[in-house]
Amino acid sequence: MSRVPDTGGGWTTYRSLPAFLATRTMATGPKLSLTGRALRLLSAREHSRVELQRKLAPFEETPGELAAVLDKLAAKDLQSEQRAVDSLVHRRSAKLGTARIRQEMHSKGMDPQAMADAVEQLRGSEQARALEVWRKKFGSPATTPAERAKQVRFLASRGFGGEAIARVVSGAFDADEG
Repeated sequence: MSRVPDTGGGWTTYRSLPAFLATRTMATGPKLSLTGRALRLLSAREHSRVELQRKLAPFEETPGELAAVLDKLAAKDLQSEQRAVDSLVHRRSAKLGTARIRQEMHSKGMDPQAMADAVEQLRGSEQARALEVWRKKFGSPATTPAERAKQVRFLASRGFGGEAIARVVSGAFDADEG
């Protein structure tokens, strides 16, 4: 639920921000078409088809119009599931672990096969990525059990796997590098 100020000085509650935006028109020009809105979203970053459907549904005026627009964008290769997966992996892999990235891809409704391929690729670099995130945040091994627990919780919250966390926090990575 989103609360936004209304013209009478009170507040109006909408189920979602897109529902609120659907009631507004752009002050500087005519209302954008579904294609225009989709292109605006895609110009900022890659989106999956499901994500575009979710964001553009409040603006659909006739049933089937949104599906036709999305089919047209996919046919012109302006929207691609594989590019959306690759973009997400590229943006998030430096800070997040495989589990968290997989969850994010799932929440965005990305193609299961493309997700599986990306997760397999990410697993190979999980420990190196966990080490880099750990170095950036902590830099030195924990000296007390409380510090160690804090480091483990931090890496787990970022979605790194238990094996990678154990190796990074215990300092086993030093033996692998030298």
